[in-house]
Amino acid sequence: MTLTDFKNTHFLLLLLTITTCFCCKSQSKNKLISNNIVLGADQVNEYLPLLKNKKVAVVANQTSIINFKIDSSAHIIDYLHQKNIPIKYVFAPEHGFRGKADAGELIKDGIDNKTGIPIASLYGENKKPSIQQLDGVEIIIFDIQDVGARFYTYISTLHYIMEACAEANIPLIVLDRPNPNGSFIDGPVLEKAHRSFVGMHPVPVVHGMTIGEYAQMINGEGWLSKEVKCELLIVKMKNYSHQTTYSLPIKPSPNLPNDTSINLYPSLCFFEGTYLSAGRGTEIQFQLFGAPNLSPELYPFTFTPRANEGAKTPKFKNKLCYGKDLRNTEKLTKLNLEWLINAYRQTEKNNTFFSPFFTKLAGTKKLQEQIEKGYTYAEIRKTWLKDLNNYDLLREKYLLYDR
Repeated sequence: MTLTDFKNTHFLLLLLTITTCFCCKSQSKNKLISNNIVLGADQVNEYLPLLKNKKVAVVANQTSIINFKIDSSAHIIDYLHQKNIPIKYVFAPEHGFRGKADAGELIKDGIDNKTGIPIASLYGENKKPSIQQLDGVEIIIFDIQDVGARFYTYISTLHYIMEACAEANIPLIVLDRPNPNGSFIDGPVLEKAHRSFVGMHPVPVVHGMTIGEYAQMINGEGWLSKEVKCELLIVKMKNYSHQTTYSLPIKPSPNLPNDTSINLYPSLCFFEGTYLSAGRGTEIQFQLFGAPNLSPELYPFTFTPRANEGAKTPKFKNKLCYGKDLRNTEKLTKLNLEWLINAYRQTEKNNTFFSPFFTKLAGTKKLQEQIEKGYTYAEIRKTWLKDLNNYDLLREKYLLYDR
């Protein structure tokens, strides 16, 4: 199905709005409070007419909430179901449709108890919708909250959805949401040799784009298989810029419980590729790090990981760990690798400090090598600057909002 099938009055108005915004920026450069933002999902009058009499699939999780009234909110699946939109499938990403599964845990297909709609997992054996699942689907909606880090796998799910849509000639509507780490870019740019589901594209660790902008970049840079193009519609937010302060109303995943963890996540996720813990199995995940054998004198903060909703078998389960509490850290506007470097230096005789997963997270072998050779953070960051500058010029083509 091509866009010509949608050439009715509603579609033309929406397409005009979207395409004219492709290179434009919002007029205000002032910081906005999150209450002023009108999310893509909130603008039901923009996309609901496109779904009428269409068989729809939706990529969604627990963050896919519509606040279309001041005193009311609803999950997008419930709202569309109430509007008698025939939903053929809900496609669920990592952590599942309700967002309760462990990181890396295989997600199984099922049925949504509330609506009876089939749920198809995109985090298990199949990370891309199959031809059979897309049979009869006429349009797909993508509505998931991202946090702006390359290794946060929802952008990888976005890639595979776009690829499947392109191959099946199905239009994709992306309902845009804010990037809580969207005010900066930082980190090494991923090298092609280290492409994986936790890093599919040559972007830095902190990519500085909304999910809608990122979708445009995937399309525009030809990153889909065989450089196919997805028929893409972005429902843009209102009253948003990349400097907008935004507090997520719902946890984007089980181990990101609050704004502090989301801000620290791009820096602390590197610990997932070491033998240290980043707090899974506690209630302050990604707001601390530690291990049982760190020095109590240098790392006096203690915690004991236990099995919980987001980590059934956390590192150092039921073991006392020494580490650092980062809950009072000032909000980061760039990566902090000092914590990682200092922890390594305290335990550098431990030959198992890094795991192979660290290179996947970093997107390059160079970062581990630099740390092992004793580079300072300032020296490491200098080696990123050329690539970051080139990337910044690249992303400028796809930004929908003021920087």
